Amino acid sequence: MESVDKIKVVAALLLVVVGIAGYYMVPADQGVLRVVCVVLGLAMAGAMLWFSVLGRQFVDYARDSIKEAQKVVWPSRKETWQLTGIVFLFVGVLALFMWAVDSGLAWVFYDLVLGRG
Repeated sequence: MESVDKIKVVAALLLVVVGIAGYYMVPADQGVLRVVCVVLGLAMAGAMLWFSVLGRQFVDYARDSIKEAQKVVWPSRKETWQLTGIVFLFVGVLALFMWAVDSGLAWVFYDLVLGRG
């Protein structure tokens, strides 16, 4: 990153901080103005980043991510319910197994080894 872009990123971060500081400096009874300070700070920071190399790279990355998300093949409703049923069945079987192991170990240690049963 060039030094000019680094300055733009730092300026954008400062604009966000100024927007948040403006939120706390405006009296509490002026809620709309407080929100406007934050939104304005974020908007100005976004505009500052838009003209930096980092901002352009982020926009390119976001566009590529949207294109990739559109390529995803989502399962049908039937497949979703089937897989959900399999997961619930597996969780139930695992819970029964864990209960059986816990009960078995408790029986072995408390009744057989320690004789407290």
